Amino acid sequence: MKEAKDTFSRLFCQSLNRAQKVSMKISCQNGGNLIHFLLKNYISRAIMRPLQKFFIRTYGCQMNELDTEIMVGQLEKRGLTRTAEETDADLLIFNTCSIRDLAERKVMGKLGQLGRVKAKRSIIGVTGCMAMAKKDSLFRKLPHVDFVLGTNNITDLNKVLDEVLVSGKQTFKTDDVFEENLDYLIAKRDDPVKAYVSIIRGCDKYCTYCVVPYTRGQEVSRPPEGIEEECRLLVQKGYKEVTLLGQNVNSYGKDKPEWNCLFHDLLYRLDKIEGLERIRFMTSHPVDITVDLMQAIRDLPSLCEFVHFPIQAGSNRILKKMHRIYTKEQYLEKVALLREIVPNVSLGTDIIVGFPTETEEEFEETYEVFKQIKYSVAFIFSYSARKGTPAFRWKDDIPEEVKQERLHRLLSLHAEIGNEERQGMLGSEVEVLVEKQLDNCKLKGRTRCWKNVVFEGTEHLVGTLQKVKVLGYGNQTIVAELIPSIPKLSLI
Repeated sequence: MKEAKDTFSRLFCQSLNRAQKVSMKISCQNGGNLIHFLLKNYISRAIMRPLQKFFIRTYGCQMNELDTEIMVGQLEKRGLTRTAEETDADLLIFNTCSIRDLAERKVMGKLGQLGRVKAKRSIIGVTGCMAMAKKDSLFRKLPHVDFVLGTNNITDLNKVLDEVLVSGKQTFKTDDVFEENLDYLIAKRDDPVKAYVSIIRGCDKYCTYCVVPYTRGQEVSRPPEGIEEECRLLVQKGYKEVTLLGQNVNSYGKDKPEWNCLFHDLLYRLDKIEGLERIRFMTSHPVDITVDLMQAIRDLPSLCEFVHFPIQAGSNRILKKMHRIYTKEQYLEKVALLREIVPNVSLGTDIIVGFPTETEEEFEETYEVFKQIKYSVAFIFSYSARKGTPAFRWKDDIPEEVKQERLHRLLSLHAEIGNEERQGMLGSEVEVLVEKQLDNCKLKGRTRCWKNVVFEGTEHLVGTLQKVKVLGYGNQTIVAELIPSIPKLSLI
């Protein structure tokens, strides 16, 4: 009997990965035993039980939001029901972001908290960019996590779930290369009016501060026929607006020259879809914004006059250190050309302050560029070192208080520019796509240039284009009134 028991223990231990062995050793050192460890961590997991409810939380960018919608569609097709309460779920999924340290710390804190909760045993999965960056090392820090699924493996979600349910073992799948076999049509959309549509995944630019090339891989364009089909189906379901997504949408088609379809060519194809009222896109890299794209924004009725045009910094030395592959002068020249071709265009940007070795004078250059361009939308962050990037090897030498002071200066400038812009809109008439009804019986929508608008109206207007007159504004929001439409008279 003892011999059989020893043989079982030896074979079982051989089947464990390194993280599981560490977890078992800690458990036994703290007064536990092998049988207790098995019952708690493996045998109870390996019983094939039906999953009924799932909870999923999304951190990060629009790409993550779309990936979540696809996973929701897969799980609902499997027969599961989504719940908004963690405690009701048999399956907990955290779709993570790794672009900044704060985003990672939030997720790690939440996952650590779950490990301390003595509640019913749920399957816990980590997906997204943090999963891709940390891979199976997450199991060492979080032994209660059941699976880790990378950004290139969303299509394997059900397979990984089955493996966890049957074997009881921790499972990870984090392929470095994305294969174009994802069923985008299965996505369960959270919004009934506007939808995200993926057109390219990954990035080849390798900015020194950015984890994206390492967490989402190299650029892989999606066939234009599939994109067009998805957009047509969305219109048939009542969607009025699509946002084309990619880490760098402007690179679309460059990896597939045989398609003879670059980004502007794709836009001309999609503009022909009857009933598709608005097309947006993000995000862009300044190097790949072409004259052909500028002319498409000018000429295509469905294409909104808003371009996310991230400069990141206003100093040529810092831009070079970031490996942005353009100079400030080249950037400003391209902005001037865009505004010449599309006079009413609005611009957005991303900016990092406190990048390693950034001097006060170099920050002032960024401040002056922001002041000159007058960005309508800006995502401004203090530098956060990310493990695995080239910049991680450099000393993060800008004191936190200096970073925060620079950050607040830019945020204040952005607020000032925004107020000036909204002040100039008073009394004007703008087109709004009505997105939803608010709790106070008012309607919320956006202009073509991505400005939030609130006005009084009834729920039946949701999903329609309406003309409104700008009356005032608050923090980031325009207050307007509906301009009644005049019914057309039939001629007899």
